[in-house]
Amino acid sequence: MSILEIRRLNGGDAESYRLLRHEALLKNPEAFSSSYEDEKNYKTSDYSQRIDSKSTYTFGAFDGVQLAGVVTLVPEGKVKLKHRANIFAMYVTPAQRGQSIGRLIMKKAIQQAEELKSVKQIYLTVNASNEPARKLYASLGFETYGVDRKAMLIDGTYHDEDLMVLFLEKA
Repeated sequence: MSILEIRRLNGGDAESYRLLRHEALLKNPEAFSSSYEDEKNYKTSDYSQRIDSKSTYTFGAFDGVQLAGVVTLVPEGKVKLKHRANIFAMYVTPAQRGQSIGRLIMKKAIQQAEELKSVKQIYLTVNASNEPARKLYASLGFETYGVDRKAMLIDGTYHDEDLMVLFLEKA
């Protein structure tokens, strides 16, 4: 593994992000509520706008100049929910899996949440059959608090999602 950098993405990374996002939606459709069909006509500028949003934090792992993995942290904006944030769009390209890239970018997202001070809980959903991802999240302290049965319907097959939370403040 030659990961040189894990950093927050910016608009200049939009084309790399677009390519990786489309790969993710095609190779692992069961991992995302969005689909390739939903996003195939999005332009690089659409992704640039998403990445540059001040209310989201998208982190990438770079193997040289190649974007190998991403994760997005989205803090809640409403006053009553400011203690919460959500993890979305976690993906590591298959060629780079098993090298702790997912762990590294998740740790970066968790660190960002801690730095925001107001965030005390981080939520995510994961396909219930995705054992490697479930194990990764559990090893980082996420706990399953529920199951969304038949959360997604893909090509006639239902997929359950585990609902997970990480409490940054221990009770």
